[in-house]
Amino acid sequence: MTFASPPRPRPAGRRRRGALAPTLVVLGVLVVLVLVLAQVWTEVLWFDQLGYLQVIGTEWGTRAVLFVLGFGLMAGAVAASLSFGYRSRPVYAPSTPEQANLDQYREAIEPLRRLVMIVGPAVLGLFAGAAASQQWSTVQLWMHGQTVGEKDPQYGIDLGFYLFTLPGIRFVVSFLMAVTILAGIAGLATQYLYGGLRVGGGRGNGPRTTRAARVHLSVIGAVLMLLIAANYWLDRYSILTKAGEKFHGAAFTDVHAVIPSKAILAGIAIFVAVMFVVTAVRGNWRLPAIGVGLMVIAAIAVGGIYPAVVQRFQVQPNQQDREAPYIQRNIDATLAAYGLEDVQTSDYDANVTAEAGALRSDAETTASIRLLDPQVVSPSFKQLQQIRGFYHFPDSLSVDRYEVEGESRDTVIAVRELDLEGLDSAQRNWTNDTTVYTHGFGVVAAYGNTTAGRGAPDFWEGGIPSQGQMGEYEPRIYFSPQAPAYSIVGAPSGNGWEFDYPSDDAQGQQLTRFPTQDVSAGPSIGNPWNKLLYALKFGDEQLVFSNRVTDVSQILYDRNPRDRVAKVAPYLTLDGRVYPAVVEGRVKWIIDGYTTSDQYPYSAGRSLESATRDALTETTETIQALQPKTVNYIRNSVKATVDAYDGSVDLYAWDPSDPVLEAWSEVFPTSLKPLSEISGPLMSHLRYPEDLFKVQRALLTRYHVEDANQFFSGNDFWANPLDPTHPNVNVPQPPYYLTLRMPDQDEARFALMSTFIPGGSGAREVLTGYLAVDAEAGSEAGKPSEDYGKLRLLELPRDSTVPGPGQVNNNFNADPTVSNELNILARGDSQVVRGNLLTLPVGGGLLYVQPVYVQAASGTAFPLLQRVLVAWGTSIGFASTLDGALDQVFGGDSGAEAGDAGTNPDDGATPPAETPGEQPTGTPTESPTDGVPPDAAAARASLDLALQQARQALEDSQAALQTGDFTKYGEAQDRLSRAVQDAIKAEADLEAAGG
Repeated sequence: MTFASPPRPRPAGRRRRGALAPTLVVLGVLVVLVLVLAQVWTEVLWFDQLGYLQVIGTEWGTRAVLFVLGFGLMAGAVAASLSFGYRSRPVYAPSTPEQANLDQYREAIEPLRRLVMIVGPAVLGLFAGAAASQQWSTVQLWMHGQTVGEKDPQYGIDLGFYLFTLPGIRFVVSFLMAVTILAGIAGLATQYLYGGLRVGGGRGNGPRTTRAARVHLSVIGAVLMLLIAANYWLDRYSILTKAGEKFHGAAFTDVHAVIPSKAILAGIAIFVAVMFVVTAVRGNWRLPAIGVGLMVIAAIAVGGIYPAVVQRFQVQPNQQDREAPYIQRNIDATLAAYGLEDVQTSDYDANVTAEAGALRSDAETTASIRLLDPQVVSPSFKQLQQIRGFYHFPDSLSVDRYEVEGESRDTVIAVRELDLEGLDSAQRNWTNDTTVYTHGFGVVAAYGNTTAGRGAPDFWEGGIPSQGQMGEYEPRIYFSPQAPAYSIVGAPSGNGWEFDYPSDDAQGQQLTRFPTQDVSAGPSIGNPWNKLLYALKFGDEQLVFSNRVTDVSQILYDRNPRDRVAKVAPYLTLDGRVYPAVVEGRVKWIIDGYTTSDQYPYSAGRSLESATRDALTETTETIQALQPKTVNYIRNSVKATVDAYDGSVDLYAWDPSDPVLEAWSEVFPTSLKPLSEISGPLMSHLRYPEDLFKVQRALLTRYHVEDANQFFSGNDFWANPLDPTHPNVNVPQPPYYLTLRMPDQDEARFALMSTFIPGGSGAREVLTGYLAVDAEAGSEAGKPSEDYGKLRLLELPRDSTVPGPGQVNNNFNADPTVSNELNILARGDSQVVRGNLLTLPVGGGLLYVQPVYVQAASGTAFPLLQRVLVAWGTSIGFASTLDGALDQVFGGDSGAEAGDAGTNPDDGATPPAETPGEQPTGTPTESPTDGVPPDAAAARASLDLALQQARQALEDSQAALQTGDFTKYGEAQDRLSRAVQDAIKAEADLEAAGG
């Protein structure tokens, strides 16, 4: 006999749970994990290949720690407040109508209570963690803060406290205040819902709070008051960076009323915190209520009314005298924070009367005056040097200095980049886009101060393969601003399918193979796992199945030099221009990096975006204004280079004394190279950055005034002139790179310049100042030139009559001879393009030079330099060469030869060998028709002849007008019309011939 219970019958309809659901969950988790890895692990591979793995490790590690701490503090505090409020609830809720109404809410929430108490804090914690992780740079700077060695003028504290420590402390206090407030709201709601706190009812119904609720809410209130006190106390220091009506920093009222009031309010907040503690012990809510009321009244009276009274009755009647010491603090701090302390200012009584031989002492500057406008001649580079449609030149080229045949020459240079948009639609497929067309080819360089025949750029390096005076260098451009999103390079030995350049052999092309066996330019994509991750990253399954993705393949992406530097140096603000240079046989992209802060006491704040916007950033896609953030401290602390062939990034500590850079050097100790590692050839191509100069010139419109009383009156404030060559763009004229000699210099130097005019909407546009900075870093390895970065400011007399750029432009347009010839040049299917208006301090005065280009109004249009405008005071010259225009202005002899002396745009021949614009033998521009198919040669010749006839007719027309012979003028106009028609026909024939 057995007493075992019979087995229970299995309920009908109950089935064993299958494996499908868990399998789907596991698969879903795996898919999500792989998708995340496709973004995360590929970034690790990218940084590791570049050698900057520590950067992403430090950033992600700091973000992760801050996320965990932020999540834990917020979620833990809110969860603890909810839990304590629930666990300390009274066993029996007070029997009041109010509590009876709450019963239904308690019953409704009870089934979800556990979920709410977990999910609610977790959601808040996620938001808090994400917000905290965004402050990783603030925390890292706090942890690695430096001493500056300078003290603030108010408290005598080292400036490092403001730059590094104060932002970190304020972040912590603000975050804890948010945690406390949300925890308090959670506790208050829980106590009210479960009866620990009641609002209605009289004294006869018992106390309004339970003891546990009183302790709970009092402790939170005390913590919040302490944090408010800390915030008030920190405000005393932050006020040194506030923006005032006339200047930045603490003014008289701030120092004598606001700062003391912040200390008083901090003391009151501490007193109220004590009252909350007393309430937690004794149970009397009147004390903290009185304290809170007292704090509100004090905030209104002490924090608001008292400063207003001081401002109204002490400051305003004597504002200039009261504010003068604090304005002086602002001036001194601003000059220090923006690197303007050592500006060399001198008076310059510019001569406006043109005299023969005036430029004799400035022969070097005159010979170097740049005629090629890098913002205008890009179409000429494209037509004469692009070679194929899938090559690209930027719409704004770069100006640099190169040693050509033993002479330093200003050069307009561009890289022949790859642009897949230039391929025919029939050529566009995955194989071509990704594995065949992978790189651009070579650089093109032209003299800046002269032209070749017919006004075309005088190239001293160009063609494919590259020829000229540059010497041997690696011409393949795998990394550039216009490079494709990604390319697959590398192939087994002996195979090569990458298009290198067009050639005249039987195949019509040269192929190459990137040597991935020896050179690393991107992460390896040779194994199946990496193929899968990158296929997911780029949404392209071809990466997995293509036979051209082999075990030696590498994937190149993030190829824009700016993007590469921004990723490996996330603490830098990058200059708006990225420019190329050929250095030691490699093409290098050079980018200037800035360290910035908005916490420098008393320094003037400026929006980087508004300070760096000009006509150039508004009319080109190549140059960008800086990001829209306000700073009051900036240093050009880093020079970065990106190799155009292998994409390697080098960061050089250009300003090792910068305390912000010192802090970041401790955060990322392996990412920066010392200044001593900059080679001499690289040093020769480093230059003073444009955006820093723009910010400094914007500050100098006010801060050239260093006397506090004069600054207060504002009668000598300046402005940067608008660009007259872009009348529809209401922004300042950009600064220009050129070679010039300032009055105190012994020789001409490569410089960056800008001008100033009087400030105010109704002011006349005459020059008030001229600013130039020595932009040439020298050529000594590891040691910049002593004069590099030296700012020189010429101040013109207050009654100056030297016309500003706008007046000069108006004088050009109003001159009958100039206006008439410009109208003639623009007749028919032609268009006149005015180049940059340069200003040079030469001959004891200020010389304006503007190149004038002519191009077709439609069809194949590219500008050719045809005339040069020159102005000195009210004297104007207008000729086919700069040399001729200068002679016109200076009584037939300027005293110096310009770079285009001996040339003639109307002549198709190249300049004579003895002129400064000598064309090197064998370069691709020996004739502007190089590269034109033979069947287009006749059309090109016809076009050239027609243009020469048109120019001759223009000159004859001008001569006839000057002598008043209208018969000859009419004949010349008839010849001009026929020549224009012939040119139009020849141009159409040329287009039809593919030329």
